[in-house]
Amino acid sequence: MGTVTTTRRGNAASASLLRRLAAGTALGLIFAGGPAAAGQAEMNSLAGAARAAAAPAARSSQIAQSDRSGQIAQSGDLRAFDISAQPLADALTAFGRQAGLQVTLDAGIVEGLAAPALAGTMAPEEALRRLLSGSGITWHFPDDKTVALEKVAADNGTVVLDPLQIEATAPAPATATIGTLPEVYAGGQVARGGNVGVLGNQDIMDTPFSITSYTEQTIRTQQAETIADVVENDPGVRSGYGFGNFQEVFVIRGFPLSGEDIAIDGLYGNAPREIVAMEMFERVEVFKGANAFLNGAAPGSSGVGGAINLVPKRAGDDPLTRVTGSYAQDTRFGGHVDFSRRFGRDDMFGLRVNAAIRDGETAIDNEERYTHLGSVAFDFRGDDTRATLDIGSQRHRIDQGRPVVFVEAASVPDAPDASDNYARSFSYSEMTDTFVQAKIEHDILDNLTAYAAVGLRYMEEEGDFSSVTVTDSDTGDGTSGRLYVPREDTNKSGQLGLRGEVETGPVLHRFNVGLSALRTTNNNAYIFGADSATNLYDPVDAPLPATLFAAGDLGNPPKVSQATLQSVFASDTLAFFDERVLLTLGLRGQKVLVDEFDRTSGDKTAAYDESAVTPVVGIVVKPTPELSLYANRIEGLAQGPSAPAAAVNAGEIFPPFKSTQYEVGAKLDLGAFGVGLAFYQLTQPSGITDPATNLFDVDGEQRNRGIELTVFGEPVEGLRLLGGATLNDAILTDTEEGTNDGNDAVGVPRYQANLGVEWDLPFLDRATVSGRVVHTGTQFLDEANSLKVPSWTRFDLGARLTRKIGKQDVAFILNVENVADLDYWASAQGGYLTQGQPLTAKFSVSMDF
Repeated sequence: MGTVTTTRRGNAASASLLRRLAAGTALGLIFAGGPAAAGQAEMNSLAGAARAAAAPAARSSQIAQSDRSGQIAQSGDLRAFDISAQPLADALTAFGRQAGLQVTLDAGIVEGLAAPALAGTMAPEEALRRLLSGSGITWHFPDDKTVALEKVAADNGTVVLDPLQIEATAPAPATATIGTLPEVYAGGQVARGGNVGVLGNQDIMDTPFSITSYTEQTIRTQQAETIADVVENDPGVRSGYGFGNFQEVFVIRGFPLSGEDIAIDGLYGNAPREIVAMEMFERVEVFKGANAFLNGAAPGSSGVGGAINLVPKRAGDDPLTRVTGSYAQDTRFGGHVDFSRRFGRDDMFGLRVNAAIRDGETAIDNEERYTHLGSVAFDFRGDDTRATLDIGSQRHRIDQGRPVVFVEAASVPDAPDASDNYARSFSYSEMTDTFVQAKIEHDILDNLTAYAAVGLRYMEEEGDFSSVTVTDSDTGDGTSGRLYVPREDTNKSGQLGLRGEVETGPVLHRFNVGLSALRTTNNNAYIFGADSATNLYDPVDAPLPATLFAAGDLGNPPKVSQATLQSVFASDTLAFFDERVLLTLGLRGQKVLVDEFDRTSGDKTAAYDESAVTPVVGIVVKPTPELSLYANRIEGLAQGPSAPAAAVNAGEIFPPFKSTQYEVGAKLDLGAFGVGLAFYQLTQPSGITDPATNLFDVDGEQRNRGIELTVFGEPVEGLRLLGGATLNDAILTDTEEGTNDGNDAVGVPRYQANLGVEWDLPFLDRATVSGRVVHTGTQFLDEANSLKVPSWTRFDLGARLTRKIGKQDVAFILNVENVADLDYWASAQGGYLTQGQPLTAKFSVSMDF
């Protein structure tokens, strides 16, 4: 907290610098009136009060600038510093806050300079020496509360501006998660960290796991409509559809993650089940690897290879009113309003409202998609209490959506033309999801925070689905039937815990204990219709087929299943040697209870009550501030199977599946450019039936070994990179009678690579061009590896331009996906084919009021 008096060069670069200085400490700027005076450059004052020294009562105050002079006294007190590699201006802001010192400087001397990461306990002068190493900037202490920075040579001819006052609310404590969203990395496309389950928000250099957090800038500039659009940037993730429906399914490290298992703000059960619209979220956080301890068992029993967490939009410090109009091929128009304000004493209350609608025909022939959503996000920032409340509702309708393709032939058919549609005209899907989620944190002590979260979601869904089964790959002949399903889901979830910090001698402990619970109830009915002939390349339409059989009341779907997931967890992250070594230990005890019911009588037909303990061990070692080495052993957990009716032990229920992951890796943070490298092994058991005894048992196994390389940031000013490559050796190690041992796992590409490039045109102000290449290697559609899906490479292009029209900024954005209109099978996940999207142009115009 403090006041800044500044002398600065009268140019746009200096104005940009001051905005960054303010944003880096979540401060708001209040410009004092009066004319600017020209002359010799004066020294500026950038105030930062140490969070640890700030009393709660002083968390929000305005400090007037005082003209300090007196004896030179440099503080010899030791202070704990944790400053990431970033622009020097932002690093000095963090230094002032953590050192409890005012930092005075001429803003121009730090323009364009970067500071290395700094962590550990040391004297403020030593910390300053490390931050300014090689910068050509010197310093002295005019008094015991101020440090002055200056270049050796004076710079004349500068413009002196009037004083600025900065008013701020002190940051949340280290034990908080609300209000601690990791800052954006250089280039703005990803963040410096993200949510690591019960461990909270962490910097990428401090966590022994692999995580990438895609920002609101990426979502908006790429015109991403769903999660699948966002993760197109990730070399470790590929997308497809669900089994016979339009649910987005993601393959992470070779294992599927379904829509039921997406989290919102760290809590399962509240995200829409099939498709999630992006307008209400500001970040998509992708966690790669097993995560049962961190997030608990997923309600949909997927997510063994990774997790996705969605961060709702929150009100920023600056008011926002943004209106966007959009168009996408062929005739799909949309509108979006994003409104944000803070109010109350010290802006302690925040409100963010989003409303969006899209409707029209897509680039796929005769496929129409309609989406509308509304969301409201409240937040409260008190002295020792923080809270959020999110309310959202979205409706999707897809008419004649292009379905997945099953293959019962000797080879994989060639992909049809990219825009072809082989859906039956009667097919559709309609989904309505509404959720409410609340979180609260209270600081019991300066180093102890209690937290709680609760969520509720209700979903109604119905659809007539008609997937194609190809029986002759050469001709494309096959069949298509009908499945009609009305469905209702009700989910309730909650979490309660304590998070704290305590020192024991030279070791700092960050501990976390708590419990969580989730209950999901599924009601559904169905109709199966008769198959009729069709052709993949020359589709044959047909009227609604005759009903073969049906179950349940279609108008009032009966309860089919109810699942309850309960867990208790505890963890401790031990920090050694000035936090250069971080060791995380944790245990989570989990219980899975599932009841199944007959659709006609309502009687309970099966009950499942099993428990498991999932541990975690992770370590981070930082040989230098720029390099982080890590390793982890962690497990995944999914509901165990029941023996099928044809087995001699039909109905036998098996304990939850435990998957085991070992991972080692390294992360390099050069301030403006980052690189990650991970080596992993992940094994997942599976159930198989012994043909000799007809006994079903959990004897199968899939083993995935891989290497992941990620790159991100802005290595050169105005040039941004985002992408990487993945090698995944996914092998079936134990199969029925060993028949397929050593074969590639179904739907797991051996190679994946992405590279996105953005370039700010030096000859055209506020203009950017972009390009992206996505490559996916061959996949297999069956365990015998007789059905091989070809590799594919797709290219995307984009451009954006921002101009001032009147007093408003207006952004024009154009993206063209699959510019070559490539015909390809995007995914073989699940043992069926999902076709890639055709050439699709998207254009939008946004105006900020």
